[in-house]
Amino acid sequence: MKTTVSLLIATFLFSVSAGAQDTNSEHAKKTLEIYKRIVEVETAKNLGNVPEVAHYLADELIAAGLPPADVEVLPNGETASLIARYRGDGSSGKAPILFLGHMDVVEANPDDWERPPFKLTQDDTYFYARGTIDNKFGVAQLTSTFIRLKKEGFVPNRDLILVFSGDEESGMVTTRQLAYERDDLAEAEFALNSDAGGGDLNKDGKALVYTIQAAEKTYVTWEMTARNPGGHSSRPRPDNAIYDLAAAIGKIQAHRFPVRWNPMTLEFFRVTGEQLGGELGNAMLRFAENPEDTTASDRLAVESSYVGTTRTTCVVTMLRAGHAENALPQSATATVNCRVFVGVPAAEVLESLKQVIGNDAIEFKEIYAPVESPVSELREEIRAAISEAVQGRYPGVRMIAYMESGGTDGMHFRRAGIPTWAASGIFMNPDEMFAHGLNERVPIKTFYDALDHWSIIIRELAGK
Repeated sequence: MKTTVSLLIATFLFSVSAGAQDTNSEHAKKTLEIYKRIVEVETAKNLGNVPEVAHYLADELIAAGLPPADVEVLPNGETASLIARYRGDGSSGKAPILFLGHMDVVEANPDDWERPPFKLTQDDTYFYARGTIDNKFGVAQLTSTFIRLKKEGFVPNRDLILVFSGDEESGMVTTRQLAYERDDLAEAEFALNSDAGGGDLNKDGKALVYTIQAAEKTYVTWEMTARNPGGHSSRPRPDNAIYDLAAAIGKIQAHRFPVRWNPMTLEFFRVTGEQLGGELGNAMLRFAENPEDTTASDRLAVESSYVGTTRTTCVVTMLRAGHAENALPQSATATVNCRVFVGVPAAEVLESLKQVIGNDAIEFKEIYAPVESPVSELREEIRAAISEAVQGRYPGVRMIAYMESGGTDGMHFRRAGIPTWAASGIFMNPDEMFAHGLNERVPIKTFYDALDHWSIIIRELAGK
């Protein structure tokens, strides 16, 4: 760990370089320029717009001094990925570091939003738009950091590689290509992901905790289908595909998978509970002390922000049924999305669903193979480097590793044998984090406070 003196120096350097949220520095202006440009390109699936963002970022990196041969846009169907290598002098003798992000976003219906989802707007507190958090914040901050370091003449002691995927929010085809098919990336010592982790603030702006993602639940989706011969709607029959499916859905809704834990998740609840306090914080502390305390786990089960850290979850997300308004349905299908606790086989979850439903006639079809990935045990050098960036902004904030309930590109890189930790520069109240939802936003203060986040980490891990 760094000494108190070095932490004070880092804090001073941060305050000087960031200029107490200096919005007029060259780095601040470039970061906002990149952020606005890429946010306003709608990169949802099937639109074919990701390559536009990839080529724009590539051009910016080349203009800053990266050799064109070291910047590569990889087309893949309607999308694309980006690889950009910042060459070091090799003096450390260490393998490269990967820096991950994704350029695509979840769909957004303009009719549902209060503001246009693909135009960067702001009020006194927030930037608004789809992707402002997930994950164009990370992509813009990483890209501008590479540009800044290059212009400053920084020479790392090992290679640094930007690795931006193009369909993380859908099929992860580009992610798989990057993680499993690129020998040059496979040589990396580890990866840092901009798409998760970060700091939690309470409603008063106090930093509660900073989390480093070190594991992810397994993402798996099944289609669940009930079938029936059907018939004329004027002659109802006792069995009905929609009713059978509805009964199955109700049983899934009522089911709770067994409580699970590991040392990392118990530490997460211990530290978070101490910082949060109150009735919810007390439940976290009781769970950390005894995860078999059902009153504690039941309390956490009603908190959407934390239930995923206590168990596997499955939820119905889509429906389709019938073929005509005057005909009995011949089939009814529900999409069941599950986030499986680390170490639990997806096949075990499927068997649990079948037992809960208790109807052998219900068919299950796996949408695509689940990706089961290991925990990346947090290394001290990683924790120390991230601490330098975080403590300069919120001195004394507790830092803990955690398991992600959602899914990121990190799962594939971990599965490929590359330890991966996510360490976003975002600090905000989790109740205000509407990634994937309506009116996605990020605090303007967080945007500018994060300008030095990645440069501090890079200098710690790859400086002279």
